[in-house]
Amino acid sequence: MNDSNMSLAKPFLKWAGGKGKLLDQLDGFLPRQLDGRPFTYIEPFVGGGAMLFHMLKKHKEIKHAVINDINPHLTTAYRVIKENPKELIERLAELERQYFAQDREDAKKTFYLGIRKIFNEHILDDIDRTKYLLFLNRTCFNGLYRENAKGNFNVPFGKNLHPTICNTDTILADSEILNRANVTILNGDFSNILNYLDNNGLNFVYFDPPYRPLNATSSFNSYVKEEFNDNEQIRLSNFAQDLNDKLGVYWMLSNSDCSSKNPDDTFFENIYANFYINRVYASRSINADPTKRGKLTELLICNYIPEEYETIVAEKIAPYN
Repeated sequence: MNDSNMSLAKPFLKWAGGKGKLLDQLDGFLPRQLDGRPFTYIEPFVGGGAMLFHMLKKHKEIKHAVINDINPHLTTAYRVIKENPKELIERLAELERQYFAQDREDAKKTFYLGIRKIFNEHILDDIDRTKYLLFLNRTCFNGLYRENAKGNFNVPFGKNLHPTICNTDTILADSEILNRANVTILNGDFSNILNYLDNNGLNFVYFDPPYRPLNATSSFNSYVKEEFNDNEQIRLSNFAQDLNDKLGVYWMLSNSDCSSKNPDDTFFENIYANFYINRVYASRSINADPTKRGKLTELLICNYIPEEYETIVAEKIAPYN
């Protein structure tokens, strides 16, 4: 792949908690121990993949990448884009043509609801399932992905009458870069990645789990039917501790800054007490209420001393120096 084509690789879906606007800050916190050395890059909660595509484009030292997500529709989409991009483009372009042939908003809404019903109720091949996922993502309300308790996609029509549904350049560029980096795609629990560590080399793991809600009304910690509650957050912190004990494994983890909202809520400061806790500024745009969008701080937790280290805890013991 030449550099001009590579620059087009980017997330093919809008996804809650996307890191597109945080990439420069995240890049500044990467472990300097990786500089100029080949390493394995791992994302156990890949989501829309903003960090993945950034890493694959900028860090040529990556010799292998492993991505995982609990959402089977999402990981199927990554696999289809990697293996069957041209067939996907052909089918998606036809669906886009059919959507734009609906000349009124109510007709487009009816068309959308019909596609949503097919996506939820029909047995589909992987390419059609990905085609419908991309269509729904581009035409639903605010580009949100959400499931009900039965695991059905339930986001209403978004009234975006002229979205880009089939972005051929992005799909082809993403396919090329996923193949060039020999990306392994997993579906399931975050612990799946344990078997894919390079035990004889360097590994960098970026955790971007469902965020712990700042308050009861801001809860969006479960975009699939499986809830990622405090017990899951603690299980993840224990998993991160276990990874820390392995030689050659560096990790960075993002999550909400609960103590900035409530100084007494030191949940993350407690469960990640042995690691470096930093704050970065983020913008959030997926919210039904526009007044609740805007800048806020997020936590960025590392098991190494970042170059741009700005701790909110007085003293830490670093596992790597």
